[in-house]
Amino acid sequence: MQVLVIGAGVVGLAVARAVALRGHDVIVAEAENAIGTGISSRNSEVIHGGMYYPTGSLRARHCVAGRRLLYAFCGSHGVPHRQCGKLIVATDATETEKIEAIAAQGKINDVEGLAMMTAQAARALEPHLFCTAALSSPETGIIDAHAYMLALRGDLEDAGGVIAFNTPVAGARRKAGQWHVSFGGADGGVFEFDAIVNCAGLSAQRVARTIEDYPAARVPKLVLAKGNYFSFTGRPAFSRLIYPAPVHGGLGVHVTLDLAGRMRFGPDVEWTDREYYLVDPKRADVFYERIRTYFPALPDASLAPDYAGIRPKLTGPGEPAADFLIDAPAQHGVPGLMQMFGIESPGLTSSLSLAEGVANMVTA
Repeated sequence: MQVLVIGAGVVGLAVARAVALRGHDVIVAEAENAIGTGISSRNSEVIHGGMYYPTGSLRARHCVAGRRLLYAFCGSHGVPHRQCGKLIVATDATETEKIEAIAAQGKINDVEGLAMMTAQAARALEPHLFCTAALSSPETGIIDAHAYMLALRGDLEDAGGVIAFNTPVAGARRKAGQWHVSFGGADGGVFEFDAIVNCAGLSAQRVARTIEDYPAARVPKLVLAKGNYFSFTGRPAFSRLIYPAPVHGGLGVHVTLDLAGRMRFGPDVEWTDREYYLVDPKRADVFYERIRTYFPALPDASLAPDYAGIRPKLTGPGEPAADFLIDAPAQHGVPGLMQMFGIESPGLTSSLSLAEGVANMVTA
């Protein structure tokens, strides 16, 4: 079987790898000149536990299963990572109820090791922390996302898969039982495939609209939610990730650590109608306010604009958060076509589990 995967981000690479390991011929079409230039390179690089997501949702199922697969993959492939754990903290009675509900949901989702802690116990672990209660998630960790993508690419190419860079998809139509796909770029043209998997991230909806046989009404809206990060200019104050109670559209401005030992804060939620990645230094005012609810000793002038990412959401302000959307032939009726929309957090953590599920459907 000849399979086209559109997009060489973390999910596209994972899907392509899974299909190639099943013995199929795989080409990944990437519009940019390198892997993971979009969402995959602009996130917190967190391996999520899986406690936030609604019962039975794709996020809940794939995050927990994907996390287990991801730790095993990192171990077998030498991908730098650290299972540092995290604390979700409450700073008042209302937030305590919220994190208790998260703990209960986590147990439903089969997340291991979750434990409520008193403020005193949390401060014993993290002396700079202020909270009234905390939820410990020992399964949460951090990862070198680029090294992970390089490892996925290595497996894919070892299995005979190919990545075509600078190769945007211009259109596709079904003819005589195959997909005839038009590509742009210097080596563009029309090539035939048995199946297509759209993993184009922020461009998934645009790509879907170029596929003639796919019903236009099934393409969901795309809502852009920018997440800004600020780096901390001093020595790290925490040894594990610190998350506040979640806010609408995201998990709150949290403490993120990287494998080099640096500490940064973010992301926030900035609803926008365009892709842009500059961080406005003025947003630091709100960051100081939010961070000091759980880190009151945050010094003045200690935050510097760092980087930003864009979440490809399917719902906007005031709307319930949407689940991942995987539109398969069983739903839309078009043979050999898989569409993946709204694969935001915890997409990286979920990637290997999502890939197994999609590969099973593609090759069935």
